[in-house]
Amino acid sequence: MLDLLVRGGRVVDGTGAPATTGDVGVRDGRIVAVGAVDEPARRTVAADGLVVAPGVVDIHTHYDCQALWDPALTPSPLHGVTTVIGGNCGFSIAPLEPEHVDYVMRMMARVEGMTLESLEAGPAWDWRSFGQWLDRIDGHLAVNAGFMAGHSTIRRVVMGDAATREAADADQIAEMVRLLHESLAGGAIGFSSSLGEAHSDGGGAPVPSRAAQPDEFLALARAVREHAGTALEFIPAMGEISDERIELMTNMSLAAGRPLNWNLLGSASPTPIWEQQLTSSDHAAAHGAKVVALALPDVMRLRSSRMLQGMPGWGEIVTLPDDERRRAITDPAVRERMRAGLDTARTQGVAGMMQWDLVELPDGRTVAEVATERGTDAVDVLLDVVVADGLPLTTIFPSLVPTMGVTDESWEARGEVWRDDRVVLGGSDAGAHVDIMCHANYPSVVLGELVRERGLFTLEDGVRRMTDVPASLFGLRDRGRIVEGAHADLMVFDPDAIASLPAVERHDLPGGALRLYAEAVGIDQVIVAGEPIVEAGVLTGAQPGTLLRSGVDTDTVTVPGG
Repeated sequence: MLDLLVRGGRVVDGTGAPATTGDVGVRDGRIVAVGAVDEPARRTVAADGLVVAPGVVDIHTHYDCQALWDPALTPSPLHGVTTVIGGNCGFSIAPLEPEHVDYVMRMMARVEGMTLESLEAGPAWDWRSFGQWLDRIDGHLAVNAGFMAGHSTIRRVVMGDAATREAADADQIAEMVRLLHESLAGGAIGFSSSLGEAHSDGGGAPVPSRAAQPDEFLALARAVREHAGTALEFIPAMGEISDERIELMTNMSLAAGRPLNWNLLGSASPTPIWEQQLTSSDHAAAHGAKVVALALPDVMRLRSSRMLQGMPGWGEIVTLPDDERRRAITDPAVRERMRAGLDTARTQGVAGMMQWDLVELPDGRTVAEVATERGTDAVDVLLDVVVADGLPLTTIFPSLVPTMGVTDESWEARGEVWRDDRVVLGGSDAGAHVDIMCHANYPSVVLGELVRERGLFTLEDGVRRMTDVPASLFGLRDRGRIVEGAHADLMVFDPDAIASLPAVERHDLPGGALRLYAEAVGIDQVIVAGEPIVEAGVLTGAQPGTLLRSGVDTDTVTVPGG
């Protein structure tokens, strides 16, 4: 008898092949039949009119801290995600020594947008090795999760305070390599690092990995080669990638004998630079390496309400209690001061990126649209609508083609980039920057807006690029496809209804701290190892997820020249 039968759905198997109508049978957490299945089952899901697809594989998250208190790693599974990779960008919370806990906690608070108080209110950070940290969360996950060993954390443990400013000597590099070997042997599924200029630690200094020299990066990459089922992740820059860093990524891939994925394609600058960035893939291929760009399949949406507080003359008004704030903005003198403050902010660059046609209210309308409807200007809308009611604002950053905004033509241009084989979809940063954004919802955006409404992908290709492609890049064993023998990680959704709801504020981090959280509609079931973890948009509380360990749950993916 089957444990689960998903009957009569439109099966999109993750390979890109045309959808077929049929059943999916599951026993002992594995898919055992696809097609016409007549075996009885203990539980049957009627999928008539619904799509049955592999669960989404999100390879760029920062759920390391959240895994300690949230087994479901929300909100990712609400959007069809069944497997996540954490520990990216050089930021992991293991290996660790007691004297470095405070530094790493402060670094994570800075880069993840969680308050330090929230991290301190959570479970104790009392592990040392990477394996001990994995053991802490093993058996307590709703989704499958694997974690990279982070360069900045390892460097800090080895070099202490000098990690942020000094080149490592031979002995220090050897000790970092030893710790990486120990972490990979303990189950880390790869090595991550960053030279991104925006990454600073809790004290405002560059994170430790930014002080590393090429010989250190290559020594650590060579350690990855010695462990089966491992991978590389890297941030070369926040904008245009120099020739030296393109060469470094190629050499890291060759040293490890593994593909390297880098984050994040595009930039917040007004200049489109993705074409230059993608030459890193061409250079790698010409030398027998593999370098793949990670791209967020959406525009970047960042909560920008705090920007108002930073504008001259605005902070003392917007932070008033509700009644006092509403009275204040009726005073013509106050309004004039605030209008002048906005003009000053523009000249100082504080509000330079607030193009009113790219700044949204909670209902999805832009400030410019509301101003047109009211026959007024953006400042009056900010005062009479946003400030009056304390509404949050979201600024859209169309990073790939910023000069085209969010026009239909710009979406077509982005779609062309996202369909490039040098690109892998992801970049959610789920678990990080939780106070300003929530892009854990990208699967719902892809299947709703990009597939159904804009036709930028076929359904089959959109599913493939979020399931089989990332699973294959990381060598995730028996995941990312609906085939006999694969793990029964599935999502069942209504293709005519699937969409993401807007992100809202929740105060559910440890200590009651804030995060942004987006739910989905149109997703009927999310299944991990044959067990539903989401039904009708609600978590079931089940925890069937696997803690993914290198060489146990992953196969080795090599490169031609490696």
